[in-house]
Amino acid sequence: MSDHTPPAPRPENLNKGASRSWLGPGLLISASFIGPGTITTATVTGADYGFALTWAVVFSIIATIILQEMSARLGVMTGKGLGEIMRETFDHPVAKTLMIILIVAAIGVGGASYAGGDTTGTSLAIEHVLPLPFPVIALIVGAILLFLLLSGSYKIVERVMTVLVIAMAVVFILTVVVVQPDFGAMFRGIFVPTIPAGALLTTIALIGTTVVPYNVFLHASLVQEKWGADPERETSLRKAKVDNTVSISIGGLITLAVLATSAGTLFVHGVSAESAADMAVQLEPLLGPAADWVFVIGLFSAGLTSALAGPLGAAYAISGILGWSTDMKSKRFRAIAVAVVLIGVVIAVTGVNPIQVIIVAQAANGLLLPIVTGFLLYTMNKAKSLGSHRNGVVANVLGGIVMVVVTGLAIYQLATLV
Repeated sequence: MSDHTPPAPRPENLNKGASRSWLGPGLLISASFIGPGTITTATVTGADYGFALTWAVVFSIIATIILQEMSARLGVMTGKGLGEIMRETFDHPVAKTLMIILIVAAIGVGGASYAGGDTTGTSLAIEHVLPLPFPVIALIVGAILLFLLLSGSYKIVERVMTVLVIAMAVVFILTVVVVQPDFGAMFRGIFVPTIPAGALLTTIALIGTTVVPYNVFLHASLVQEKWGADPERETSLRKAKVDNTVSISIGGLITLAVLATSAGTLFVHGVSAESAADMAVQLEPLLGPAADWVFVIGLFSAGLTSALAGPLGAAYAISGILGWSTDMKSKRFRAIAVAVVLIGVVIAVTGVNPIQVIIVAQAANGLLLPIVTGFLLYTMNKAKSLGSHRNGVVANVLGGIVMVVVTGLAIYQLATLV
């Protein structure tokens, strides 16, 4: 087979049929990074610093679009996941073994940590309006997640998460319209980057909650679930690129809307925030009794989508890197996804401090991101099965800039830990 001739689609993808829809996998990536951690971080950022750090949100979205485009391109043009291609690209047995151990351990720990935070955040949203014991709510959330994951149907998962992402977008964008923040200050924050005193860790958190390592593995597999049987791979690639840019931009718009709402209410009145729930209190003068429901719908949607995407990302990454089937109906794939969900439920039910869980997850994320980015760039330049679709100069320059920034953030994070 020529380097320029991509392999045929995998057998498990042949029965899915070519999809005419141009959106799907990218929306699941947006759903993954818009979780309780992102909502809380954007709320606290807007309350403490106004619009000063909006540039960090924009940078993180651009960085995510760049990295996820590579992942989507790899998935469409090779018919394989990133983990599978990495196994093929790393020839030296020692390097391959170290890579497998690192990815499995890091993705496993990070996925489990985020599962705990996401399950807790989703349950907290329901508890805000439903008079049930918190452990009962956490078990209900876990049952919903297991039902969707064990369905083994990409279409069901995609439709559920698409509805929830749309709900988030509508809720938070309408809230911005009601609040009417200072849009001039917002645009200055985008185009005139500054880091206020004491805001460096917040800046790292904003980027770290958006550029998520396991999403790089998740995207390469999701595009195959969506377009795996499409005989016209160039057409599928165009769809994947449009989906990636549009969908992740929607996710960025949601984050900006949360930050703008917080800046337009909490910051202008000099009120600090410790959680997303503080926003609901501040919105009461504007929205009255509806404030609680705005908060519940937004945070529930964010929590459930992220809690669902996390186990999927971990399952795709670990299955691919170990050489197992990445079919959603395979026993090993389901076992990994279920294990991540159950760990999240246990963390939520046992009352482990969710803030500490999220801090651990973000720390793992920040340290893992440069490594995954480096693996991705290496693979996108060396994978023979990509043929003429390997990275060009522009993709490498953009990816290199992202690599330098996330590496700098990781070094700073390590320095603060020491």
